[in-house]
Amino acid sequence: MTLHTEGRHTAEHIASEANGTRSREVVTLLAGNNLPAGAVLAKLTTGADAGKYTVLNPASTADPADGTRVAVAVLFAPVDATAGDRPAVVNARDTEVKAVAIGWPAGITAPQKTTALAELAALGIVAR
Repeated sequence: MTLHTEGRHTAEHIASEANGTRSREVVTLLAGNNLPAGAVLAKLTTGADAGKYTVLNPASTADPADGTRVAVAVLFAPVDATAGDRPAVVNARDTEVKAVAIGWPAGITAPQKTTALAELAALGIVAR
């Protein structure tokens, strides 16, 4: 017998969101990321890749102003940007997400999760 484990499905993390697509935005996911739906994202604020989204990295040793330590969105559907930048749909506001379906980066600590959840809540993305 072979046991298969399914990854997260598109929008599986959503409990509710605003009407239409008001909760969502199309963004650019930075090359090198291969992320499941529900992954918590950060937005780069400096350098050549400013404005692109990447996986949250609260333990980053980069300049704190680069944006990688701040949670700003949740990935709506899986995106493989391994080979290059890719468009991605994110929940950017007015969304209730299922806490158990959030994709956290490996090694994130409980205090870092608490901070990220507060950052998301400030944008109207609330974990339930």
